[in-house]
Amino acid sequence: MKLLLVDDHAVVRSGLKMLLETEADMTIVGEAETGAAAIAQAQRLQPDVIVMDITLPDLSGIEATRQIHARLPQVAIVALTIHEDEQYFFEMMAAGASGYVPKRAAPEDLLTAIRAAHRGEVFLHPTLAKVLVRDFLARPGAGKGSAADGLTDREREVLQHLAEGAGNQAIADVLNISVNTVARHRENIMQKLKLHNRAELVKYAIRKGLISA
Repeated sequence: MKLLLVDDHAVVRSGLKMLLETEADMTIVGEAETGAAAIAQAQRLQPDVIVMDITLPDLSGIEATRQIHARLPQVAIVALTIHEDEQYFFEMMAAGASGYVPKRAAPEDLLTAIRAAHRGEVFLHPTLAKVLVRDFLARPGAGKGSAADGLTDREREVLQHLAEGAGNQAIADVLNISVNTVARHRENIMQKLKLHNRAELVKYAIRKGLISA
């Protein structure tokens, strides 16, 4: 896959190149240090995936993502940023990003995010998954089995633990229920929301207005 790196720090881009160029399925086709340059390079190079910083000296990475996504919707964009605030996360995803990775994350997380974006999936770092589901559950009516989600109190508990990365056994231990019961709740959650995985939960929440930028 062809990658475009966007970051205003040369040392960061250099480090990313050292990491990504060792991967057999990835090729760096260009770099940019400003939002305007990122847009121009994206149009000229037509990369498969753009690794985008948010804080740039002219246009923000959010605005650059919005413009690139509008002009080149086939190009996937993964945010790589120091920002872990809800505001930046929601705005970046709403702008069209397919992934959000904190710069403090493990290198493997970035590689996973890039490959997921290239497959047309959404990658959400676990620290942001917790933010997403907390916002989802905090919406008015969410605690009453409303049309917003239709989940029972127990299903919302299971959903929150799942989003935090807990496995079925760990959830069963915390809630004092059987593993089979956890699995049944998990299946009910996905059926009620008409989703199949966490990536679809992200897309659903943004498109249906369950989270706001």
